[in-house]
Amino acid sequence: MKPYSYSFYKFFTNFSNKTKSDIITLLRDGPLSVKGITRKIGGEQSKVSHSLRDLRECHILNVRHEGKQRIYSLNEETVTPILEIVERHVRKNCLRCGR
Repeated sequence: MKPYSYSFYKFFTNFSNKTKSDIITLLRDGPLSVKGITRKIGGEQSKVSHSLRDLRECHILNVRHEGKQRIYSLNEETVTPILEIVERHVRKNCLRCGR
């Protein structure tokens, strides 16, 4: 079996990082600006901005411009279905995880 590429690992690393995971979870409720994301998850705007950059590089997030603001949203085509599959898996198989 062929080993996974660096890009594969980088993609999944985004989900294991607390700040990035918080951003992904937050954006499931809808698009937000950097300021809105920072306000809702707390922390420093620079840390949130770096996390957003990494999430954009892997196309986990989309970004659109509204004037000077950047509005971030989840990649509905691929990431949302992945999250739905993971949620089904967790509900079915991970009831005791994290206890």
